[in-house]
Amino acid sequence: MLKYLAKRIARSLITLFIVITIVFTLLRQMPIEGYFNNYDKMSEEQVERELTRLGLTDPLPTQLLNFYGDLLHGDLGISNKYRPGVEITEILSTRIPVSVAFGCASMALSLLLGIPLGAVMARCKNRWPDHLGTIFIVFINAVPSAVYYLFIQMYGTEVFGLSMLFSRSNPATWILPTISLSLGNVAYYGMWLRRYMVDETNKDYVKLAVAKGVDSKTIMMKHVFRNAFVPLVQYIPTSLLLTMVGSIYVEGLYSIPGMGGLLVTAIQGQDNTLVQALVIIYATISILGLILGDILMTLVDPRISFTKKEGAR
Repeated sequence: MLKYLAKRIARSLITLFIVITIVFTLLRQMPIEGYFNNYDKMSEEQVERELTRLGLTDPLPTQLLNFYGDLLHGDLGISNKYRPGVEITEILSTRIPVSVAFGCASMALSLLLGIPLGAVMARCKNRWPDHLGTIFIVFINAVPSAVYYLFIQMYGTEVFGLSMLFSRSNPATWILPTISLSLGNVAYYGMWLRRYMVDETNKDYVKLAVAKGVDSKTIMMKHVFRNAFVPLVQYIPTSLLLTMVGSIYVEGLYSIPGMGGLLVTAIQGQDNTLVQALVIIYATISILGLILGDILMTLVDPRISFTKKEGAR
């Protein structure tokens, strides 16, 4: 297990290094206006002096080496346009807690609704609960998320009298964004758990249990559900981490000061340093989610092993 983790982490670090290097190089090809807050009012001498101060006139390998040196010390740079002169770590420190709170809440809701949905659909295959669940899943997957996000906001605020704008001091304003963020994962978990459970019911061990007279509820919950849930476990950490860093559209819709809206703002404002830092964070979270998913699978299912066992000769 430890040997596998060491190899996986090493490969992930190499992948992360490649991604960061590509992003860093591409951003250096962007217009230099992204490094100045008042570029139009600066003279050529002032621009050149500032570029020298930022190290942007150095050869690209030198810039990259300096960047990795700062990154290893936890320095993501300074915002140039979004909040000029403010360290990016300080900007993120106020936004990450909000996105993490929403991510955890929406993920908990997704599991609480999606897992029972899939289990009920599998147990009631080809009956009305299965048909209703299928309609919900098809709707969520077929209709653009922006449509039902707007529907939830419009009717949620009108029917339940909830505020359309997010406020940290008002817990009621967390309800609609959390529901909006969770719907996609609810449909995902419901759809795949149903499929995996239906596949499991056709296997020989289930037929043997039925032949022995084991109660159908016991078969579904203690055997079919446990085995069907294992493949889903792998994707839970990735879904959780990506949800924690925020949904771009939902955060913009409810004016939530989280990570998702910050990325859009940074791109629109051409704040190259901030965009670079956010891309690094998203790439790191994606890779970390894959590693955690593999580890969680081994904890849930002891049959899974990452070590090769050679047979006797």
